[in-house]
Amino acid sequence: MMDTGLANRLKGCRAAVSGGANGIGAAVVRRFRAEDASVLICDRDEDAGRALAEDTGAAFAGFNVTDIDALDRAMAAHGPFDILVNNVGVDQHAFLTDTRAEDWRRLLAINLESAFAFTRAVLPAMQAAGYGRIVTVSSEAGRLGSKGAAVYASAKGGLIAFAKSVARENARFAITSNVVLPGPVRTPLFEAAVAGGGDQILEAMKGATLLRRIGEPEEVASAVAFLASREAGFITGEVLGVSGGMGLG
Repeated sequence: MMDTGLANRLKGCRAAVSGGANGIGAAVVRRFRAEDASVLICDRDEDAGRALAEDTGAAFAGFNVTDIDALDRAMAAHGPFDILVNNVGVDQHAFLTDTRAEDWRRLLAINLESAFAFTRAVLPAMQAAGYGRIVTVSSEAGRLGSKGAAVYASAKGGLIAFAKSVARENARFAITSNVVLPGPVRTPLFEAAVAGGGDQILEAMKGATLLRRIGEPEEVASAVAFLASREAGFITGEVLGVSGGMGLG
């Protein structure tokens, strides 16, 4: 596992990571395990999830996050948790006039409703313990909007409001709720988008950041790990762009 120089910062913590089998989620799992947290990977990708669990010593629960009953069963079986990372997400590029109602419902269910379901599942135990860290991975698209991805941006914007509301409701229990907003990050979803659009898309995405480069999943995982740690105990309801300055325009 990666040597972060921060070994034991999350020692003794139990974390659940939705969409943890690939991309940013997998980087978060590796970072948490490097910092001595126990981790449950929640993902429908059985092959990638089990391989990552075997490689890192994490546990794996395979289910579709839109199946709320299966989600609740998995969280009850493996919990309670001190940390939740709402990370699962999918994109679909289409202009609004080409977007079907079923596309809208599917993307909201995966990107937004799943965060509600995971958070609702972990909160009672966190409230009883008087401690918890909830970190939600949204997107700069949720803050800025996105041409050709209105549904995705709507769901990600909803995550920001949701996380802030969770922060307001649960501060009395010493539970924090914060959001990270990745920009263009080298994940399977990003690589698929670049493959479809070629160098023009890649250069446009680089140009959208002040740092003029694509981010790495590990850079997002570092921000998530900090917000999930005890060091971030006086930070809640905040939105942190991990996007190379994309949020500044």
